[in-house]
Amino acid sequence: IAAFSFRVPAKDWKPDNWTPPAKDQSTKNRLISDNHVHIDQAIKTPQFYQLWIVLCFNVTAGIGVIGVAKTMITDIFSPSLPGIVDASFAATYVLMISVFNMSGRFLWSTASDYIGRKNTYHCFFLLGALLYLSIPFIATQASVSPSVTALVMFYAVTMIIFTMYGGGFATIPAYLADIFGTMHVGGIHGRLLTAWSTAGILGPYVITHLREHSMNKVLHELAAKVDPAAFLQKFGASIDNLDELIAAKTVSISQLMEIAPAGTLDPTPSLYNSTMYAMAGLLLVAFLANLSIRPVREKHHVQNTHPELAQEHK
Repeated sequence: IAAFSFRVPAKDWKPDNWTPPAKDQSTKNRLISDNHVHIDQAIKTPQFYQLWIVLCFNVTAGIGVIGVAKTMITDIFSPSLPGIVDASFAATYVLMISVFNMSGRFLWSTASDYIGRKNTYHCFFLLGALLYLSIPFIATQASVSPSVTALVMFYAVTMIIFTMYGGGFATIPAYLADIFGTMHVGGIHGRLLTAWSTAGILGPYVITHLREHSMNKVLHELAAKVDPAAFLQKFGASIDNLDELIAAKTVSISQLMEIAPAGTLDPTPSLYNSTMYAMAGLLLVAFLANLSIRPVREKHHVQNTHPELAQEHK
């Protein structure tokens, strides 16, 4: 019904009492083009691939947290705050991911109208990198000195990250329109969404690989602290067979903690450190790609590449 209700505005129509804004040469509007780039010409510009990296890495980092969010909050806080972080709490946390993801699409895209698209993505990447780097610190605090404060900090940090994940999706079409004009922005956006497809594969792969690597490292470090005789009694095999036991999922952190020396800290909260560092690194690369974006060169504009299309557009 909504689609059928669309109508093309009358020629020269404008809202009552509205006057076009003066040409703004400020930094935030310098990238807004009055020209148009054809869909086939857009992929010949460096700006398309810079924006591809911007979207791909922003989505990869977001998926990196979303994919492990429920497991991560449980692993980090369940041992220290079992009365708060239980299955019900984790389920509510996942629900709030959707709420903040949706909210970010409204808030960040609206903010981009005032501060500019490029500056908005700068916020995603610089602020986002700091937030990702803060998660290992929060996890360490939760392990060393358990408190609700650490939980609140973790909740707030991750929810801000989720707003930027949603905001990145909502802001990219306007960014494309600013750079390439509105004539073919729909088609250009469709091609740019291959970045999202790539991130959908890259994100889970990176997360799985990094978590498995961290798990193996932690299990070996824990096993090295355990009395070999106690290990043999617990698992019915020598500590020299640790790799085989890990592959068979016979050994877990909780089981090793049962026979670890008194005072040994549970390393579970540190399992996601390498993941967060990697995500922060991706955001910094995306920041450099975003920083290097400049207006499209005149030779790529429709009137200089497709005269017949330029005439049709007029």
